[in-house]
Amino acid sequence: MSETRSDGELLRAVAADADRRAFEELYRQYAPWLTARMRGRCADPAVVDDVVQETFLAVWRGSARYREDGDVAGWLWRIGSRRLIDVLRGDGARGRLRQALARLRHRDEVSAEERVLAGVEHGDLAGALIRLSPELRAVLQATVVDGLTTREAAVLLGIPPGTVKTRAMRARRQLREALA
Repeated sequence: MSETRSDGELLRAVAADADRRAFEELYRQYAPWLTARMRGRCADPAVVDDVVQETFLAVWRGSARYREDGDVAGWLWRIGSRRLIDVLRGDGARGRLRQALARLRHRDEVSAEERVLAGVEHGDLAGALIRLSPELRAVLQATVVDGLTTREAAVLLGIPPGTVKTRAMRARRQLREALA
C-alpha cells in the first residue's frame, strides 16, 4: 500500500516528473469539488465539464504553476474561475455575434419583419434603429441588448474600447434626433 502524499507533494510530482498517478490522485480529489463549485456559477454542464478539464490540463501541462504559498483548492479555483470567465465573456459573446452576423450576411431576401420595420414612419424606435449603420447597431446590440461592458463589447466586436464608446454615443445621438 502506498503512502498518502500531501497536495504539495502531488503537485511537485506532476510538475517535475509528469507523474501520472500523482495527477490522477489530484484529479480524483479535486475534480468533483471544482465541478460542484463551477455549477454554482454556470448552469451549462457541458461548459462546466470543459472548464474543469481545461483547468486540470493546465496543471498537467505545467502552464499553471503552484507557488506552494496557498491552498491547492483555492489555486485550482482561481485557474478554473478565470477559464470560466473567459468562456462566458469571450466565446459566448463572440459566438452570439458570429451567429447574428451570419444571419445578416447570408440572407437572400428581406424578411417580412424587416420590410415592416423599414416602412415604419419617422420617429418610431424600430425605424430609427433600422436606419442606423450596421456598425452602430452592432455596438447597441452588444452594450444594450446583450448587456456587455464597453471592454467586453470591444473584444466581441474586435475594435478598441474607445471606438465602442464613440459609436455608442453616435448611435444615441442619432436615435435622439430621429425620435425628436
